[in-house]
Amino acid sequence: MAHPSAARGSTTKRADQERDSDFPLTNERREKTPSSGFTLIELMVVIAIIGVLSSVVLVSLNVAKLKANDAKRVSDLHAIQTALEMYATDHNAYPVTTTWSSLCAAWPDQGGGNVIPGLVPTYIPKMPSDPAMDTSGSLCCYLYYSNGADYKLLAHNCPTSYACYGSGELKAGFYDPVRPTWACAAYTAGASGW
Repeated sequence: MAHPSAARGSTTKRADQERDSDFPLTNERREKTPSSGFTLIELMVVIAIIGVLSSVVLVSLNVAKLKANDAKRVSDLHAIQTALEMYATDHNAYPVTTTWSSLCAAWPDQGGGNVIPGLVPTYIPKMPSDPAMDTSGSLCCYLYYSNGADYKLLAHNCPTSYACYGSGELKAGFYDPVRPTWACAAYTAGASGW
């Protein structure tokens, strides 16, 4: 007995080919279809895009960290300034030092980690320190000097800070006219030139 498709003739052969093209199940058809995976170029493009996006995020995080450090500097200066004013109210003078005092090596403290004599713990629980302080390199140090009648408090020599200076701008109310490009300062009128 002959195969039923042979009796149909050429028109059925064409119909069979069209049907087979809708359902690519033959080995010949399978070899001609492209693979459904990603090409090496596509993967490299995706990896490059992820690399660019991650570098943008890291830069943003670094800027945010610098801004957070600047905010802490300004907050610390406010806290120390308030403590100094409370001390002056109680003693009719500011704590006296004979030279600049700091936790950094270039400006030794007043003994035992006491940067501002008599301030800790009565007027401020702990002497704050700059978030980027490098004591051996004397970078990002809080310095204090006072003759009793006037005082000057500095957030000194911090190259990553723009809280109080930068491009010659007056910022945060802590501009230091003597050190306009490397220090934030809180001071009384008589100490502005120190």
